[in-house]
Amino acid sequence: MSVLPVSLQPLAASMFHWSVIRKVSRFAILLLLSCLGWACAPQSGADYDLLITNGTVYDGNGGEPFVADIAVVEDRIVAIGQLDAVAKTVLDASGHAVAPGFINMLSWANESLMIDGRSQGDIRQGVTLEVLGEGRSDGPLNEAMRRSVLESGAYGGADISWTTLGEYLEALVDRGVATNVASFVGATTVRVHELGYEDREPETQELERMKALVREAMEEGAMGISSALIYAPAFYASTEELIALAKVAGEYDGLYISHLRSEGNRLLEAVGELIRIATEGELAAEIYHLKMAGQQNWDKFDAVVSKVEAARQQGLEITANMYTYTAGSTGLNAAMPPWVQEGGYQAWRQRLMDPEVRAQVLKEMTIPTDDWENLWLAAGTDSTLLVGFNNPDLRHYTGMSLDAVAAERGSSDADTIIDLVIADGSRVQAVYFMMSEENVARGIALPWVSFGSDAASMTNEGVFLERSTHPRAYGNFAKVLGKYVRDDQIISLAEAIRKLSKLPASNLKIRDRGELVVGNFADIVIFDPANVTDHATYAAPHQYATGMEHVIVNGELVLYQGEHTGALPGQVVRGPGWRGWTE
Repeated sequence: MSVLPVSLQPLAASMFHWSVIRKVSRFAILLLLSCLGWACAPQSGADYDLLITNGTVYDGNGGEPFVADIAVVEDRIVAIGQLDAVAKTVLDASGHAVAPGFINMLSWANESLMIDGRSQGDIRQGVTLEVLGEGRSDGPLNEAMRRSVLESGAYGGADISWTTLGEYLEALVDRGVATNVASFVGATTVRVHELGYEDREPETQELERMKALVREAMEEGAMGISSALIYAPAFYASTEELIALAKVAGEYDGLYISHLRSEGNRLLEAVGELIRIATEGELAAEIYHLKMAGQQNWDKFDAVVSKVEAARQQGLEITANMYTYTAGSTGLNAAMPPWVQEGGYQAWRQRLMDPEVRAQVLKEMTIPTDDWENLWLAAGTDSTLLVGFNNPDLRHYTGMSLDAVAAERGSSDADTIIDLVIADGSRVQAVYFMMSEENVARGIALPWVSFGSDAASMTNEGVFLERSTHPRAYGNFAKVLGKYVRDDQIISLAEAIRKLSKLPASNLKIRDRGELVVGNFADIVIFDPANVTDHATYAAPHQYATGMEHVIVNGELVLYQGEHTGALPGQVVRGPGWRGWTE
């Protein structure tokens, strides 16, 4: 019986620590024997829980694939090679790619998973880890924040039993989720915790309390600290405030990750701010959804790449993630100046109802500026699609362009934006067409770019159909494999899998995931590269991708022959600062 060689000494060291802090099991004994050199693979007839046979293995490192079997006991990979063995479940992967589970570097599944933990939109694309927390995280919450969440009816009306970020993640897993979950702590969230929605700098003691909240979240397992700087109240934070918070995350080897202060007119300056925060905060940094927004900014691609690669050559760990579409999606708040949004939605709405304030807002909305990010102007007034309303009386506008809605209402586009925000009780979700396909393809080819959907993970039934959405919610990862690997050949399949698995796992400093190696968690996807296809469109986004045959999370089959099994084996995945690593 032959097996692939493994580096035994590093594995032995890591497994010694693992065996001390975890219960003794069949898996632990098997791996211990393997590490000591007594058994590089189980003998014939071993009792595996799961055996994947004859698959073309892409291990996540970007190298050439190889044909092999993979054996799993409990939630771990215990052998890779030509295995003559018996297992409770055997999956014949002949003619299929076998790869590590994919990592969604920017997920907004925090609420959708509370409503339906099956995570169907992403599981059917091979995602086994949702990384939450773009600027805002689900903890820490103070009492006012918790009350606001309860009143909003978020999380499908679930009881808000948590206050810290770690407690939220545990509550999510206790409720049952198909995917693993992880999160950044949001710089916006810790700011609101101490300052509310005010446009001012924190006082010394307030900043110290904000730093303490970041420290607590890092010790609970946060991946780092995140920001989303075009939105109020994040817009009000100075670079110095962000550096102070980033330094705390850096003490725990965490990552600073940011929706830049500008993705358009001041894009280069915003990249410079991220690099400064990484430098002075002494930590790695990543750009959320790398893009050049607005046609007048499409030619900045080379300058952005040069700026990032110069920083990387100087020893900084600067990376990025992206989605694979030319349109972004956020609220109509991205069409209004941040000053009018100070104090939160109710204060914002009240100001918009003042005729003098409204007149000033209308003026600023329609004049190009570098002072704030106006995505409506970046997209062009005829390239905004309305996709999400809270008010049932407005839902007949779902899927219509802003131009069409304005014409139906006999109003200007800008006036319609304001009227809809007032009437809906929300920021109103919109899709903005503002990037070039050429830049999307060039971004996918960059070796330091991974992928994130920037969307929820939904089931295409029930409450989820009350709103439209962006097709990236159902197709982002399948589109990488189908369009950009198979059809357009922008990158190889091995490189795509690396960028979907090992690259983000390495950037996050996640333990025991992101590669198909002995000792890692059994997060595994099996698919036919010739058939993976995204079907979601802007007109009809609630359509599952196809071509993913089997998805295994922590050793359990979650997708079998293309259908969800109902299994909910997801775990909390914690960052490098988790206090549990040393307890």
